[in-house]
Amino acid sequence: MKKNISPNNSLRENEDSEHSRQITKEFGPPKAAVIGFFLVGLIASIAIRVIAVIQHINPALVRPFWYIGVLGFITFFSYQYAISRRRTKMIKDHQLIEKLKTNACLLPEDRHVALHLLSSMDKSLERFNFAAIFILSIVAIGLDIFLSVR
Repeated sequence: MKKNISPNNSLRENEDSEHSRQITKEFGPPKAAVIGFFLVGLIASIAIRVIAVIQHINPALVRPFWYIGVLGFITFFSYQYAISRRRTKMIKDHQLIEKLKTNACLLPEDRHVALHLLSSMDKSLERFNFAAIFILSIVAIGLDIFLSVR
């Protein structure tokens, strides 16, 4: 679909983009924290899945990798839980679902909150973490089977 480019649309897109950055600063965690928690989750995923291979190579390393993985998951999922609670609270506090169901007019603050929620989900790195978990799980199972039948 071709975008209609006009001075008014361009100005509106710039205002929306700037507004989105302000909302993210107001409601969301700093980008460094997002990347940090993403990396913690990724490292935890790798550590847990490496156990299937490590047990064949050096069983003494299983426990350290298990602790790294589990502690990483505790950290990562605590962060994800906090984000989920914050999103749910924002939706309830602004009655966004009820307003959308009844086609009620959204207040400017409601629009800001909705824009933040949608932007944060669109920019989230969690889908990459899920993809990594999926791929690493398949690789770990394959390597474990291969090393077990050798």
